[in-house]
Amino acid sequence: QVQLVESGGGLVQAGGSLRLSCAASGRTFSNYTTMGWFRQAPGKEREFVAGIRAGVSNYADSVKGRFTISTENAKNTVYLQMNSLRPEDTAVYYCAARDGSITISATPGVYPSWGQGTQVTVSS
Repeated sequence: QVQLVESGGGLVQAGGSLRLSCAASGRTFSNYTTMGWFRQAPGKEREFVAGIRAGVSNYADSVKGRFTISTENAKNTVYLQMNSLRPEDTAVYYCAARDGSITISATPGVYPSWGQGTQVTVSS
């Protein structure tokens, strides 16, 4: 089982930027590992933000054009660059990993490996 550790969260003003990192240990990423970023705001369900597999990425409509997901396989790390942040982006952000799929799923329940989460707070 892979262990995932997120970092990079914090407090930022609306319009600002943050870059989240997710470092994996326990095994090496392959190009065919699906890595996803999800978020959960208080009182809401966990929702898909972005995913990447074999160089192909996918985004939730709410973050398209503002967020970018990328990987650095040599460091076993996936990043989420978040620009033009809005108060509604406030949430705990989680990274997740999944092998054995040819698609980037937006369903949290199909990802077996999760990090502990990092808080992102955007003030207005």
